[in-house]
Amino acid sequence: MANCTTPDTGSPATDSHPGHFAHPTRKVAAMKTSMFLGLGLFTVLTAACSSFEPGKAPTGNSADHPHVGMWVTGDGRIRQELLPNGRYEEERDGRKRAYTGRYTVTGDHIDYVDDIGFTATGDVRYGVLFHEHLVLYRQR
Repeated sequence: MANCTTPDTGSPATDSHPGHFAHPTRKVAAMKTSMFLGLGLFTVLTAACSSFEPGKAPTGNSADHPHVGMWVTGDGRIRQELLPNGRYEEERDGRKRAYTGRYTVTGDHIDYVDDIGFTATGDVRYGVLFHEHLVLYRQR
Protein backbone atom coordinates (compact mmCIF):
# COMPACT_ATOMS: atom_id res chain seq x y z
CA MET A 1 0.00 0.00 0.00
CA ALA A 2 1.18 3.55 -0.69
CA ASN A 3 2.81 5.52 2.10
CA CYS A 4 0.18 8.20 2.71
CA THR A 5 1.16 11.44 4.40
CA THR A 6 -0.95 14.26 5.72
CA PRO A 7 -0.96 17.36 3.51
CA ASP A 8 -0.52 19.77 6.40
CA THR A 9 2.41 18.19 8.23
CA GLY A 10 3.87 15.57 5.92
CA SER A 11 3.72 13.07 8.80
CA PRO A 12 2.51 9.52 8.22
CA ALA A 13 -1.25 9.23 8.04
CA THR A 14 -2.03 6.45 10.52
CA ASP A 15 -4.52 5.78 13.28
CA SER A 16 -1.97 7.07 15.78
CA HIS A 17 -2.59 10.56 14.37
CA PRO A 18 -6.15 11.44 15.43
CA GLY A 19 -8.21 12.98 12.69
CA HIS A 20 -6.06 11.72 9.82
CA PHE A 21 -7.83 8.91 7.95
CA ALA A 22 -9.27 7.81 11.29
CA HIS A 23 -12.68 7.18 9.75
CA PRO A 24 -12.90 3.76 8.03
CA THR A 25 -14.56 5.27 4.94
CA ARG A 26 -11.62 7.63 4.50
CA LYS A 27 -9.19 4.71 4.79
CA VAL A 28 -11.06 2.81 2.08
CA ALA A 29 -11.16 5.90 -0.13
CA ALA A 30 -7.43 6.44 0.36
CA MET A 31 -6.73 2.78 -0.48
CA LYS A 32 -8.89 2.96 -3.62
CA THR A 33 -7.12 6.15 -4.72
CA SER A 34 -3.70 4.53 -4.16
CA MET A 35 -4.74 1.44 -6.10
CA PHE A 36 -6.17 3.57 -8.94
CA LEU A 37 -2.98 5.65 -9.18
CA GLY A 38 -0.84 2.51 -9.02
CA LEU A 39 -2.84 0.89 -11.82
CA GLY A 40 -2.47 4.03 -13.94
CA LEU A 41 1.29 4.10 -13.37
CA PHE A 42 1.53 0.37 -14.21
CA THR A 43 -0.37 0.99 -17.45
CA VAL A 44 1.90 3.87 -18.45
CA LEU A 45 5.08 1.93 -17.64
CA THR A 46 3.84 -1.16 -19.46
CA ALA A 47 3.07 0.88 -22.56
CA ALA A 48 6.45 2.65 -22.40
CA CYS A 49 8.40 -0.58 -21.87
CA SER A 50 6.62 -2.45 -24.64
CA SER A 51 7.78 0.11 -27.22
CA PHE A 52 11.40 -1.08 -26.89
CA GLU A 53 12.75 -3.57 -29.36
CA PRO A 54 15.79 -5.58 -28.25
CA GLY A 55 18.92 -4.67 -30.15
CA LYS A 56 17.53 -1.42 -31.56
CA ALA A 57 18.50 1.99 -30.33
CA PRO A 58 15.57 4.02 -29.02
CA THR A 59 14.72 7.10 -31.08
CA GLY A 60 16.75 10.17 -30.22
CA ASN A 61 19.96 8.40 -29.16
CA SER A 62 23.07 8.54 -31.30
CA ALA A 63 26.83 8.71 -30.93
CA ASP A 64 26.79 12.50 -31.26
CA HIS A 65 23.95 13.08 -28.77
CA PRO A 66 25.22 15.35 -25.96
CA HIS A 67 24.13 12.94 -23.20
CA VAL A 68 25.83 9.83 -24.64
CA GLY A 69 29.07 8.95 -22.87
CA MET A 70 30.48 8.43 -19.38
CA TRP A 71 28.97 10.05 -16.27
CA VAL A 72 30.71 9.73 -12.88
CA THR A 73 29.84 10.68 -9.29
CA GLY A 74 32.11 13.21 -7.59
CA ASP A 75 33.80 10.50 -5.53
CA GLY A 76 34.23 8.22 -8.58
CA ARG A 77 32.43 5.28 -6.94
CA ILE A 78 29.64 5.14 -9.51
CA ARG A 79 30.24 5.30 -13.25
CA GLN A 80 27.38 5.20 -15.72
CA GLU A 81 27.99 4.95 -19.44
CA LEU A 82 25.16 5.87 -21.80
CA LEU A 83 25.96 3.97 -24.98
CA PRO A 84 24.96 5.28 -28.43
CA ASN A 85 22.77 2.20 -29.08
CA GLY A 86 20.33 3.12 -26.29
CA ARG A 87 21.90 0.81 -23.68
CA TYR A 88 23.64 1.77 -20.46
CA GLU A 89 26.15 0.08 -18.19
CA GLU A 90 26.69 1.15 -14.61
CA GLU A 91 29.74 0.34 -12.51
CA ARG A 92 29.54 0.57 -8.71
CA ASP A 93 32.58 0.45 -6.43
CA GLY A 94 34.64 -1.25 -9.14
CA ARG A 95 31.98 -3.87 -9.93
CA LYS A 96 31.68 -3.69 -13.72
CA ARG A 97 28.17 -3.91 -15.17
CA ALA A 98 26.53 -3.83 -11.74
CA TYR A 99 23.45 -2.52 -13.56
CA THR A 100 22.70 -2.73 -17.27
CA GLY A 101 19.66 -1.83 -19.30
CA ARG A 102 18.24 0.52 -21.86
CA TYR A 103 17.39 4.20 -21.80
CA THR A 104 15.55 6.80 -23.84
CA VAL A 105 16.15 10.53 -23.97
CA THR A 106 13.44 13.16 -24.32
CA GLY A 107 15.07 16.58 -24.30
CA ASP A 108 17.14 16.57 -21.10
CA HIS A 109 15.05 13.85 -19.41
CA ILE A 110 16.28 10.24 -19.35
CA ASP A 111 14.09 7.19 -18.67
CA TYR A 112 15.91 4.00 -17.65
CA VAL A 113 14.68 0.39 -17.67
CA ASP A 114 17.23 -2.09 -16.36
CA ASP A 115 17.45 -5.64 -17.62
CA ILE A 116 15.32 -7.02 -14.78
CA GLY A 117 12.59 -4.41 -15.28
CA PHE A 118 13.44 -1.82 -12.62
CA THR A 119 12.77 1.74 -13.80
CA ALA A 120 14.44 5.03 -12.94
CA THR A 121 14.70 8.54 -14.30
CA GLY A 122 17.30 11.23 -14.64
CA ASP A 123 17.52 14.83 -15.76
CA VAL A 124 20.48 16.72 -17.14
CA ARG A 125 20.61 20.29 -15.85
CA TYR A 126 23.52 22.66 -16.42
CA GLY A 127 25.66 19.76 -17.65
CA VAL A 128 25.05 17.65 -14.54
CA LEU A 129 23.05 14.38 -14.53
CA PHE A 130 20.66 14.07 -11.59
CA HIS A 131 19.80 10.36 -11.62
CA GLU A 132 17.40 9.52 -8.78
CA HIS A 133 19.49 10.29 -5.65
CA LEU A 134 22.81 10.48 -7.53
CA VAL A 135 24.64 13.47 -8.97
CA LEU A 136 26.89 12.53 -11.89
CA TYR A 137 29.32 14.66 -13.85
CA ARG A 138 30.26 14.24 -17.50
CA GLN A 139 33.65 12.61 -17.98
CA ARG A 140 35.33 13.73 -21.18
